[in-house]
Amino acid sequence: MSADATIRPVKGGGSLSRRMIGIAAVWIVVLLAGGGFALDRVLSSAVTQNFDDQLEYVLRSLLVSAEIDPIGEVSFNREPADQRFLEPYSGLYWQVSAKGHEVFPSRSLWDRQLGFGAAHNDRAVHIYDSEQFADEKIRVVERDVTLPRSTVRWRFQVAQSRDGLDAQIQTLRRTLVRSFLLLGIGLLILAALQTFYGLWPLRQLRDEIALMRAGRANRIAGKMPIEVAPMVEELNGLVAHNETQAEEARRHAGNLAHALKTPLTVIMNAATAGSDDLADTVVREARTMRRQVDHHLARARAVGRRGSAHSRAEVWPSVESVDRAVARLYPHVRIDMDGVKTAIAHIERQDLDEMMGNLVENAAKYGGGSVFVTVGVQAGFVEIMVEDDGRGIPEEDRQRIFDRGVRLDSGKPGTGLGLAIVRDVAEIYDGTVSLEESEDLGGLLVRLRLPAAG
Repeated sequence: MSADATIRPVKGGGSLSRRMIGIAAVWIVVLLAGGGFALDRVLSSAVTQNFDDQLEYVLRSLLVSAEIDPIGEVSFNREPADQRFLEPYSGLYWQVSAKGHEVFPSRSLWDRQLGFGAAHNDRAVHIYDSEQFADEKIRVVERDVTLPRSTVRWRFQVAQSRDGLDAQIQTLRRTLVRSFLLLGIGLLILAALQTFYGLWPLRQLRDEIALMRAGRANRIAGKMPIEVAPMVEELNGLVAHNETQAEEARRHAGNLAHALKTPLTVIMNAATAGSDDLADTVVREARTMRRQVDHHLARARAVGRRGSAHSRAEVWPSVESVDRAVARLYPHVRIDMDGVKTAIAHIERQDLDEMMGNLVENAAKYGGGSVFVTVGVQAGFVEIMVEDDGRGIPEEDRQRIFDRGVRLDSGKPGTGLGLAIVRDVAEIYDGTVSLEESEDLGGLLVRLRLPAAG
């Protein structure tokens, strides 16, 4: 099965472009609709107010020129100047009415009259719409006054057809709708262009990743905006990390193959020659191969788990569990512990247990019966010190002891891989391990430093 066949396609969650344009479209429509409605109300009110002001002006002119004639009726000392008052059904009318008196209308009313009711008192200007004429909607401005030398309450009315006012409002609304529609289309086009241009680096990133997958590039090298650059850096870091792991895997595979080659050659030669000690040779070389396999498996496990950014292990529980296990193997050994009980290291718990098991078991095996474990935190690292009261290791041999299979004391069972595994696993997690002389117990002091987890 090819590598591509094992890659599951990512389920699409919708288009970012459509989402962004859709959100922009909804917001633009809401804003333009709200703004258009508010603007329509303001402008319509302004046009209507201007229309009413003109009618009030005519009404005031009538009031100023009105007087009572000798027979007690209203007359005007100056006729309104607008000629439409003289044209029948011109759309502009006035009328003076009073209870018990004949209606005094403008000539433009002809055979019609403006309705008036005596039930209410319009001492202030009263403006309203009326549909009293079947073929014409009118807007009426009226006021009740009592003229000098008269006790009668006269109602002065000025009315005008709403056709002109409604036409102005409709023209205004058509202009608003067309303008806002054009503005909305322009804003949507702008949002689409902005989205296309803004998401262009993601398309470029996709092309760069495609080149990496095709083997024509090993890094994303193009310049990216500052918002995308951190993701590109992390992606390049992930690629570098995978390359490092792959290289480590190839190197360890080669090392393992090389380490197994010599024992296999020895076994094959002994078998071919019919050696009398063939069985002993097989056992001895098999033990050697087992040590090499154990060593490289430990490294492979640590390398595989190192990629987890969430690797965290509490040090004190690990030390306690190792203490219980070693105490059963070496009941005569006293193991004491002290230090920071809340220390957390950036390492997998299984790897920490393996390293602590090797260190504490070595101290119990080669010491004089006393082991002291100290846990501390210093400068971003968790420091674990394992001391024993044994003979220690001469300074000239401290570096050599980390080599695979090296044992300074061949009188006790073991593979000689304990410290080598501890060193390799610590280095994988960017830690260190060093050997010193214990000032308190006089034996060996192993100082293990691992990065502290935040």
